[in-house]
Amino acid sequence: MTKRLLLAATLLASAATAQPADREAALDAQISSADQMAWLKTLTSGPNHLGSPHNQANAALIEKLFREWGWQVKRADYQVLYPTPVSTALELVGPVAKTLGGQEPGIPEDATSNTLAGALPPYVAYQGDGDVTAPVVYVNYGLPADYEALARRGISVKGKIVIARYGGGWRGLKPKLAQEAGAIGCLIYSDPQQDGYGSADTYPNGGGRPPAGVQRGSVVDMTTYPGDPLTPGVGATKDAKRLTRETAPTVLKIPTLPISYADATEILSRLKGAPVPPDWRGGLPFHYRFGGSDDVRVHLKVASEWSLKTVSNIIATLPGSSRKDEWVVRGNHYDGWVFGASDPLSGEVALLSEAKALGALYKAGWRPKRSIVYASWDGEEPGLLGSTEWVEHNLAELRQKALIYINGDSNGRGFLGVEGSQQYQAFVGQVAAQVRDPQTGASVAERWRAGVRAKAFDGLRGNATALAAAEAGGDQPLDALGSGSDYTAFIHHAGVTSLNIGFGGEGESAGSYHSIYDSYDHFVRFDDPGLAYGATLSKVVGRMVLRLADADVPPVRFGPLASAARLYLTEIKALIETRRREDQRRAGLSPELYRLASDPRDPIAPPLAKPETPAIDLAVLDAAIGRLEAAAKGFDAAIGAKGASLTPAQTAALNAALKGIDQTLLSPAGLPFRPWFRNILYAPGRFTGYGAKTLPGVREAVEERRFGDAVREAGIAAKALNDYADRISAAAAALQ
Repeated sequence: MTKRLLLAATLLASAATAQPADREAALDAQISSADQMAWLKTLTSGPNHLGSPHNQANAALIEKLFREWGWQVKRADYQVLYPTPVSTALELVGPVAKTLGGQEPGIPEDATSNTLAGALPPYVAYQGDGDVTAPVVYVNYGLPADYEALARRGISVKGKIVIARYGGGWRGLKPKLAQEAGAIGCLIYSDPQQDGYGSADTYPNGGGRPPAGVQRGSVVDMTTYPGDPLTPGVGATKDAKRLTRETAPTVLKIPTLPISYADATEILSRLKGAPVPPDWRGGLPFHYRFGGSDDVRVHLKVASEWSLKTVSNIIATLPGSSRKDEWVVRGNHYDGWVFGASDPLSGEVALLSEAKALGALYKAGWRPKRSIVYASWDGEEPGLLGSTEWVEHNLAELRQKALIYINGDSNGRGFLGVEGSQQYQAFVGQVAAQVRDPQTGASVAERWRAGVRAKAFDGLRGNATALAAAEAGGDQPLDALGSGSDYTAFIHHAGVTSLNIGFGGEGESAGSYHSIYDSYDHFVRFDDPGLAYGATLSKVVGRMVLRLADADVPPVRFGPLASAARLYLTEIKALIETRRREDQRRAGLSPELYRLASDPRDPIAPPLAKPETPAIDLAVLDAAIGRLEAAAKGFDAAIGAKGASLTPAQTAALNAALKGIDQTLLSPAGLPFRPWFRNILYAPGRFTGYGAKTLPGVREAVEERRFGDAVREAGIAAKALNDYADRISAAAAALQ
């Protein structure tokens, strides 16, 4: 027996009666990077898109492992619309004829890249099938500001095929906005400035995207709602009432394909017209131009198979003892676009390590007070399908029972990153202070603080809140959650407190993202050699789960959340004042001034006319945040003074007062234009996709110049925050 296993056996022998620190030591002793390496190699040995034979085999293996480790396991299956490509075609038809697109080539140094039987070709899910030939216009990132810049130059994309580079915002916005602007097709390419030789040596010499690498993905309109396009708001069970594909608002209408920068070069290098602005230029070795003339024409064709497919979630439970109907939920998805080593299986193997260790403790006699629910989600990549359908199907029960949801996804090497509900900021900091960083030997928390301070000093990061916390030796601020992973339905629709956690910042997985090169060989060379950080993630999250499952009361402090709300409002006020100054300056600029200032060979019209930003009264929201700050201060002081000596009656009263508190942050009507999203404090941006917007109803109304909506949404947010403050005050009263 190895020394590690001997230690594990010794510690487990007393698991039922051990002190928490000893139980956590027993958890650590069960976690093995070698286990994770073996699981990762197996799980990435075949294509893992939704419904593939290898993805189904992985589901069976994950279920088998959970059962072996002593968990109660069941499947939660749903039938969802998921298109897969039947045929794709991309051809340059003028000024020369050239076939483009197709599957990426294998690389000798990457074993699985040469075994692509069963893999789907590069495509994006939920684009609109079609067969079109048209001139090409380069639209930069293809976001609203880019279309405004085109309009000022008199360039239209109507009846054209647009080519956009990845970056700036979520990929699904690029064909959606192109469609709304009248384009008949969309190409999206990975510019080497972002994730190719501009960021790292290209694979296999480094982790950067090689010239033929293609980023697959989904373009379903997830900013409207995620999950199955045909069953918004309800679980996609066999008998669920469904929309048709034609009436589903999140399915796009124009054909779209992702392409490599090698193929993009064949198109972009031939475009004519005026040169693009400096910030539109990428890393390819030619002068970027707008295009749009008949000189460069492309034929684009996509045909898909649009049947319902089964997503299969694996739900494993360790039943609680005294609080069985309170759940600590932990999840990670297991489906990928191809092999999925980094995204998502680096996170999934960390989850499996936690499950193995917790199962060993359970077999040794430990019984958590709360039930622990571990979920391996299917269908995340096409549109958060498995998790969203499970949340929608179990919405009432989740709102009654879920204490928290902890999400993982890709994991890498470097610094701890945690986003989510800020009342758990101090809790996260406590755990991070007690786990060692595998590269430096310092605590995870110490390394985070050092990284923030050093990089800020070098001018590489500008997060003032994080820098102030690091300089004060404080806890890591938790960033707001937008979208892009399986926490979305929990925090934004169900109102379940959520955290998203992983390591990163030093790996090179961006260059393999959603390509055939996101493989075992790439990951263990360039992202997390030896999976040292996979084991570290398991130790961090394993501790969180243990402590949350056994805590007499949730370990919350509301000061950080109140401070975040104040910061969000301060930012909106600054935005309003900046907009007002800009609007006043713009009002004084004449068309003649722009005529004189423009290069006659590239004339630029004045900015498009926009409603002038008025003074906006946010006093009601200001007052609500003031009440929230006072309530948070009172609660945090009371729990700090009395939390260690609560009577059973106080414990029961406090748990009752805190139960489901984040549901108070939900707007009954939802956010404007997308009622599925209901959280008034954070949401994915309508025009950022993954990136979070804070106080989104108010902020986006100001940004989009819907000033009446801004006032109305301020009132809605104020009511929610006042109700939230009342719940905090009630919890503080329970301590008296």
